[in-house]
Amino acid sequence: MKPFVCLAIIAIFVSSHGEEVTYSRDIAPFLQESCVGCHREGGGAPFGLTDHRSVQRKATTIIRVIESGFMPPWHAIGGDIPLVGDRRLEEEEIDLFRKWVHAGRPEGDPADLPIPRVFPVGWHLGEPDLILTMDEAYELDADGPDIYRNFVLPTGLTELKYLKAVEFRASSPEVVHHALLYVDTKGRAREVDEADPAPGFAEMPVGEGTGGGIGGWVPGASPRPLPEGLAHHLPAGSDIVIQAHFHPSGKPEREQSQIGLYFSDKAPERLFTSIQLPPLFGAFSGIDLAPGEVETVVTDSFELPVAVRAFGVHPHSHYRGKSLSMTAHLPDGKTIVLVDVPDWDMDWQEEYRFTREVPLPAGTRLESKVVWDNSAESSDNPIVPPVRVRWGFESLDEMGSIDLFVIAEGDKKQAAVAMKQLGTAKSEHLVWKAGSHVIGPDKLKIFGELRDKAMVRFDTNGDGMLGREERNFARESLQSVLPWEPGHSRPHIDQ
Repeated sequence: MKPFVCLAIIAIFVSSHGEEVTYSRDIAPFLQESCVGCHREGGGAPFGLTDHRSVQRKATTIIRVIESGFMPPWHAIGGDIPLVGDRRLEEEEIDLFRKWVHAGRPEGDPADLPIPRVFPVGWHLGEPDLILTMDEAYELDADGPDIYRNFVLPTGLTELKYLKAVEFRASSPEVVHHALLYVDTKGRAREVDEADPAPGFAEMPVGEGTGGGIGGWVPGASPRPLPEGLAHHLPAGSDIVIQAHFHPSGKPEREQSQIGLYFSDKAPERLFTSIQLPPLFGAFSGIDLAPGEVETVVTDSFELPVAVRAFGVHPHSHYRGKSLSMTAHLPDGKTIVLVDVPDWDMDWQEEYRFTREVPLPAGTRLESKVVWDNSAESSDNPIVPPVRVRWGFESLDEMGSIDLFVIAEGDKKQAAVAMKQLGTAKSEHLVWKAGSHVIGPDKLKIFGELRDKAMVRFDTNGDGMLGREERNFARESLQSVLPWEPGHSRPHIDQ
């Protein structure tokens, strides 16, 4: 229970015994905790809630949105692990606000007001150690298709740095659907066409050494430093690549993004990475939403080959996303719901951090579930009457996945070995999911037959996937016949 909730409960008890509920003593504390982060000058919300007059004037609206759960915005309302920064109001707080409105919205004694929260001016994480800015603004037309464009920002670093946090700032956030940030250690991005979207959708590792993803920005996201002991490597001479996804706003815009980099004084003590289910934002998951379909579901499953500690999770989908969840099934039979977003909102795509690291032993099976609603009744559907929708890059296309951020167990040597094993397992999973997307038509039939036979023979638990132990058994079973000698027939999977 949040500390100020205790005060709220006490206030309700006191008010029932004759003392009136006041703004200064009873209402301001929880509004400051859960609302003024946005509802303040420079906070992004259309109006402030930092004083008695503003709250008094908006009281009717506030009652409506907090009773419905629309505000404060917080969509991961399920899950077994508490999340950092949970903005939801307790029922006692909502009831306290009702009592205050019914009492005439009194101000009370200003001396009872809590100490005002102090918010940084400009950068959320304070002044960065290094600020990178696009050389010139990018011009966007008023209308037209979505645009993917890569922008290369040289760091100018002359020595290795350890990056603990990165903050992206858009000059015209209304046209930025999202931005992905990568480290380029070899200058490759300078040599390719900036309009090529591919770098942003390669499965780049994070926290595994030089190169790879270092974060990004989506609507509703707040920058967060990495947990203690974690950092990205940022070598001398590195470039930062912004892959920006623009969605025209209806009027000409100019976007000149900035990136703030925050460095650590010491080298990272632990290694980390992300596990995305389904991989590549669901590109190989057969996403196909029929017009009017209320519930299209895509699931994925991945077995951990090594023990890890999870510290955060990031769901992602587009407008028609309905719900996303990820569950961990431990080898001992215990089930942990890591995240549950039953009412997805593309405008509030947060990276959620667990209040504690969650140990997940080797053999844990991760399951993700993404649901879309392509019906005319959905208030989030951007096209009515609905049309058929498949996976794609643009905002009006669809995608869906969940990233789980994990730390390798053990000392540095053990963690390095574990990371390699985990990387191999992720690659195998990606190849398996890709299926027909990466196999030529002439080999597709053979592949399908082999896969079907492999499932019949080696999927001993009947879950439709070959887990780590099942794959190992399959390799051992085929060891005696692979590789085959020239002139001999190819061995069959059922030999």
